[in-house]
Amino acid sequence: MPRKPIPDALPADLVAPFNERRPQIRRRLQEFADVPREQWFYELCYCLLTPQSKAVHAEIVVSHLQQIDFQGKGADVVPLLRDPAHYIRFHHQKAHRLHVARERWPEYERVIALTMDPTAKRDLLAETVLGFGLKEASHYLRNIGTRGLGILDRHLLRYLVHCGLYAHTPDIASKRRYRAVEARFKAFAKTSGLDMDELDLFFWSEMTGFILK
Repeated sequence: MPRKPIPDALPADLVAPFNERRPQIRRRLQEFADVPREQWFYELCYCLLTPQSKAVHAEIVVSHLQQIDFQGKGADVVPLLRDPAHYIRFHHQKAHRLHVARERWPEYERVIALTMDPTAKRDLLAETVLGFGLKEASHYLRNIGTRGLGILDRHLLRYLVHCGLYAHTPDIASKRRYRAVEARFKAFAKTSGLDMDELDLFFWSEMTGFILK
């Protein structure tokens, strides 16, 4: 089956909401760029918590982690993660990953601070951080100011279908397929004269009703 051509614009129903939200999206991206180094650890905690859990719950949990100085003192965080008020799925597994991140933070931080191509850094981070794949590593780097990486999950993929990049939700189960879809998303952004990071936050705001991270 021939591949669908790359569209050169957003669908008509998305143009007005995108233009309306674009200033707020740009401010949010600038906030990511302004995240200080001392917050890098807690941004990593956030991205370890978000898979298959609500982003707002992850943000609440990270706020609690900062209040108890989890990075400096450590703590049993399972009760915090399984609290119904801000429940995090797979809380035992994710609690373990938070503790590993705390123990291995100097190693993780060295990778994050490297001056290198963003894609290469993303790939290295995905190999280094327990609990990170390409999506989580891309998400993390975007949240501390790196641009141009695809944060691909099933929700965003639905919008790529809606925009006409694919007839059906593409498979990103392997690294090779993830990179292929990412490249097509980048090509769409370039062809339509839009910014991929702005589009990513816009698609999330369409789905959730707000711009988070």
